[in-house]
This record gives sequence, structure tokens and C-alpha cells, in this order.
Amino acid sequence: MPFGMCASEAAITRPNIILCMTDDQGWGDTGYNGHPHLKTPHLDRMSKEGVTFTRFYSAAAMCSPTRASCYTGRHPYRTGVTYAMKGMLEPSEIPLTTVLKQSGYTTGHFGKWHLGTLTKNKGEQSRWGHFAKNPERYYCPPWERDVDVIFVTESKVPTWNPLIHPGKIKQSDKAGQKGKPYGNDYFIGPGQIVTANTEGDDSRVIMDRAIPFIREAVEQSQPFLAVIWFHTPHSPVVGGPQYRQMYSEHPEDAQHYYACLTAMDEQVGRLRAELSRLGVEKNTMLWFCSDNGPARQGSPRHVGSTKGLSGYKMSIEEGGIRVPGLLVWPAEISEPLTIDAPCVTTDYFPTILDALGIPLPEDRVYDGISLLPLLRGERKSRSNPIGFLNRDAVESAWMDDRYKLCVNKTDTRLFDIIEDPAEKMDLANKIPDVTKRMKAELLAWKEGVLKELVQVTKQDEK
Repeated sequence: MPFGMCASEAAITRPNIILCMTDDQGWGDTGYNGHPHLKTPHLDRMSKEGVTFTRFYSAAAMCSPTRASCYTGRHPYRTGVTYAMKGMLEPSEIPLTTVLKQSGYTTGHFGKWHLGTLTKNKGEQSRWGHFAKNPERYYCPPWERDVDVIFVTESKVPTWNPLIHPGKIKQSDKAGQKGKPYGNDYFIGPGQIVTANTEGDDSRVIMDRAIPFIREAVEQSQPFLAVIWFHTPHSPVVGGPQYRQMYSEHPEDAQHYYACLTAMDEQVGRLRAELSRLGVEKNTMLWFCSDNGPARQGSPRHVGSTKGLSGYKMSIEEGGIRVPGLLVWPAEISEPLTIDAPCVTTDYFPTILDALGIPLPEDRVYDGISLLPLLRGERKSRSNPIGFLNRDAVESAWMDDRYKLCVNKTDTRLFDIIEDPAEKMDLANKIPDVTKRMKAELLAWKEGVLKELVQVTKQDEK
């Protein structure tokens, strides 16, 4: 609960909550993290005024699993969301939206969904993988998960003119597609598709729906949860002309990439200005992160930066999972704060419940922890390690405040992430006691996670 308050007082001053997330933005893709060219003045301002997490992690190295962790506070493999467009928010899960609605909040989700299909028929959206094979099984729209106001796509869209195909950008793109419908629609409810006001910057299109939701909640004196998940800078990466002009001295690919991120940053500034105008900025928890690291360089128009960290998206090396992480909450954090302890997207759920004085349900395992003790200076270190699984759990990692153990089929490696964030020096044989302890902890945690995954998988086999 908010610092120094009892549960009853927390219920009276319930903070508004906004979860902003970008798609494939790298650890180095912000001005405040030292990018030499990219302009992100509003993220930089958040860093100067609020909490900067120097080791913030996505729960997975790709999109859908990380998003599941935000909604549930549980490792995505426990929930069956193990890959992009594979799995959904199962009815057995307790989403953040459900808990907050029961506490009197109004809830909204804007932008990318990626946690289940929005329609039950094949071919209605630009699907692949499990969603394409069995859209009825994975039908899980936000309006069936206690989201009141919705403006979402099932998966990716272009970052400029989101409903229109931008044309051939990569080798696999078919010629002659430019100007045709892209294939993923914006939904506001069952079978309800929106095409009006969808031209230009996709982040602006999203924010045009999120801000009216916030205004109405404030007018009704109702606390709100707004999940704002930008598509930027996921492919197709398309920068608007006025934003590309800001980077005209750079190659075309970089122009597009930097342009869409600066356009997104502008919408973060717009959001903060609106919160201030409405008089609710102090009592609003505004979180920001990315769902994983940047796509590997060489992907069309992807010039994302890991700032020297090893690996990219799809890898549980640092570059694939360490992402920008920020929090602004003036009512409780009035001075800039830097947190060096590792934090992760699974921490959102328990942190928010703790801020509201709501205990975690006791009928399931949570992998996230409340970050309030770190935020109020009661702790400097994390209370329990973070586990990562990748590639059908063939790859795994176990991270505490200092060390990161990485295990795959062929080897076990140990890194001192504080001294060696680029993971260059393997210490597994140099400090065997640490390696042995962490490996035992990892295996025990992994066994528990995979037992829950098996139960979800059995539902698919029925």
C-alpha cells in the first residue's frame, strides 16, 4: 500500500495506474540511456523526475509471454503463454483487470493485445502459428477479461498508417501490397471494427483513444487502470515524414526507426500533460517499459540498440530481456530515484496490489514481488531471484542481485552481471559453490513452472 498508510486509507486514495509498453524497444533506445542520436525528451524527463530502473527485465525474450506476465504476476510458462501468438489468458488465471474491477476501478486496454484471438474464424486477421490453426481455442478478447473500454489489435500493425500495408520492406513481403489493408483491425468490442481516425502515427492513434477514457474516469471520480501498449518499434517500421525529417542525416532505415520512437515519445509527453491538466498526475502510477529487447540488427529497418549488452530479441542474454524501465508517481516518489536491483514485468501485479492493500490470492504461485520496499528505500536488494525460460524451456536463466546463471542443453555458465553486463566472462568453474546453489534453485523453480504448463497443455489436447 502507499507508503505509511493502512489498508483502509489506501482504499480511499487509490492511485490510478497506467502501464505503458513499447514493442521491441532496446535497452539503449532512449536518450536517458545515452543513445547518440535518438530523441526521447519525454522519457528522459520521466527518468529525471521519477524512478529509473537500471536493471529492468521483460519476463520473456518475446512479446506475448511478457504481456501475460504483466496481467498475471506469474511466469508466462505457468499460464501457457510460451511464444508469440501461442497461449492466452486462460479462464483459470486472475488478470489484473479482474482484481481492480472488483476494487472499484474502471479498466481500459489500448493498442496491442496479443494475448488471444479477437475473432473465432480463420483468416479474419493476419495470423500465424497457433492463433491461425485454432482461433476458436485461443479466443480471448479483452472484453471477456474484465476490460471495460477497448481499442486493440490482435497483433502487429505498421507504425504509421496502421491499417494500410506500407509496401515491400523485407524480402518476404509480396510485391503490390502497398496501399491495401494490412490485415489486422482495431477492435472496440465483439465484431466491432474501427477505421475512422486511424491515419498517421499509430502511437497517436492509440493515445487518441486512451485519453478520452482517462478523462471520463476522472470526471466520474473513478480510479482507473489504463494499459497502453504501443506497437512501436515492431515491424513494419514506418516513420512519418515530419519525424523522419528530424533524422534526415541518417540512413533511411535509421530514419524510420528513430522517427517512430520519437513519435511514440511525443505521445508519452501528451499523456503526462493531460494527467497534469486533469489534476491527477500526482496520484497516478505511470509505468513504462518494453516487452523485450530489439530485433536483431539486419532485420528490416531495425537498428535498435542494446548499448553493448549481448543478444537480441528471442535470446535470454541481457540484450534480449533487459529493457527501459521507468515509473513516475509524484504522490509517493517526489524525488528522482535510481533502483539498481533487478526488477521484472511480473512485479507489476504484486506491486499494484500491495499499493492498494490487496493481498495476493493464495491459491497459486506468483513469481513477481512487490517493489514497494525498494521504492521506499526499505531494501536495496531483491528479495528473491528472477527465473527465465526460453525456446520451450531448453534455455533457462536464474538471476539474483549479482549473478546470472544460464543453462542450456550443452553447458552451464555464470556471470557477474554487475561487473560484466555484457556476459563476457564465464565464472561457473571459478565460483562453483555459487554455481551449484543457483543451479539447484533454478531446477526446483523450473520444475514447478513446467508442472503448471503441462496442465495448461492438456487442455489443448482435449
